[in-house]
Amino acid sequence: MMVDWNSPYVLSTPLTVRCLELLFAWSAGIQTLEYWRMRPAMQGDGLWVWSIQRQDIPNPWMRQFLDTLFSPSMFSSLLALRFIALLSLATQGSHLLNIGFLFTSNLALLIRWRGAFNGGSDFMTLVVLTGLLIAQIVSDLAGPNLGWRAGFWYITIQSITSYFMSGSVKLLRREWRNGHAMTIFLNAAIHGPLSKDHWLRKPWLAALGSWAFIVWECLAPLALLDARLAVVFCLIAAVFHFLVFWFFGLNRFFWAWMATFPAIIWCAGQI
Repeated sequence: MMVDWNSPYVLSTPLTVRCLELLFAWSAGIQTLEYWRMRPAMQGDGLWVWSIQRQDIPNPWMRQFLDTLFSPSMFSSLLALRFIALLSLATQGSHLLNIGFLFTSNLALLIRWRGAFNGGSDFMTLVVLTGLLIAQIVSDLAGPNLGWRAGFWYITIQSITSYFMSGSVKLLRREWRNGHAMTIFLNAAIHGPLSKDHWLRKPWLAALGSWAFIVWECLAPLALLDARLAVVFCLIAAVFHFLVFWFFGLNRFFWAWMATFPAIIWCAGQI
């Protein structure tokens, strides 16, 4: 693909749609595979049995419905159908049927985990699915041009806001401004604790690293001023999320936010 950097439209709409669909299918596919492998821990004497979580459902008929839905056989069927819908998304593209099912099944999974299994990545997965659903519904009502514009902007606003809010919260916390929080988090990482002579144990270096993240996240909205800025922002974000995966094992975060990058670049090109 030849990219004309002098054009505001770095990604065409069809290419953006395809990139977003493929990235999301891969991201949600990884999540679904994780649920599939966790099934033994969700049955019998497992760690995440539904018999405990069902106590949060006050309505008797809703509890009975969810008992059936989250039975071992039905839950396995739900995941299998989710795989099929994601395969359809990757090979045939998005349409109201596969996106509608993926959106509904995702809500069921969130209920199964009391709202979230993996925090922010679950939220961003729902954001992308909502954007795809908006695109399908608006396309049927007012045409695909408006539909995808609405879907892309929904995803972009939510994704950019997530970075900005994260940076703003860090900016307000003293332990992030002085770098102490970064050292604490890395000590608790899967490769932690940090060695005694690790460079991040030096207060000024830890503070410099913290401020680099704070400034980058707080300036996230500026990425929408130009498509080239958006590309640079997304490249930095990809490195950031890879480091989070490397140190903390949060692989879902990497792919969940990666799926939003085509929309961000497209929207920046529109401005």
